[in-house]
Amino acid sequence: MFRGRDNGRFLSQSKEQNPMSDKIIMRTGESLVAGGPPFTAAEPEVVIGELDGPFGTAFANLMGDQVQGHSRVLALMNTDMQVRPATLMVSKVTVKKTAYTNILMGTVQGAIANGVLDAVRNGTIPKEKANDLGIIVSVWLNPSITTVEDLDHVALFNIHREATRRAIEKAMNNEPSIDYLLENQDKLVHKYYQKELDAQK
Repeated sequence: MFRGRDNGRFLSQSKEQNPMSDKIIMRTGESLVAGGPPFTAAEPEVVIGELDGPFGTAFANLMGDQVQGHSRVLALMNTDMQVRPATLMVSKVTVKKTAYTNILMGTVQGAIANGVLDAVRNGTIPKEKANDLGIIVSVWLNPSITTVEDLDHVALFNIHREATRRAIEKAMNNEPSIDYLLENQDKLVHKYYQKELDAQK
């Protein structure tokens, strides 16, 4: 984007018709996928940007500044195969149990990596940008997942894979748009706020 001044007014104009062709400084997105087995819901939040700018600095700082209970790791397709674009996972939950770590760094990590690759495969992330972009994924995995007997790892994998892809799609397409938000502001009521309102009736 560039901005100009015309008769005292600021004008904004895209340099290209296709926003995908511009340098991707930083984009954000989120997604919620629920409705599966207990405690398998996924609610990732993603930040996507070019590695040769401020985003890349943040990416490297996060990876180098490890915090107990919130380890930052690259999303892997397998134990020695990272996905591209390079994707850094950060847990929203303070990790305290080995059982939780095993699920987060196994099934969920693989799901996130595949969700990223799905977004490249369907063209959401341009393939030619795969080595230039980075992704930070803030991961929600319900702590109660460790209480589930006979956990359905396939369902858990598919839910987190889909949620990751959706979050990336929303980020890359700047969704929801500001026009949609303005038009629907009065209709958009936070689920848990509404739950509290309903409880008071």
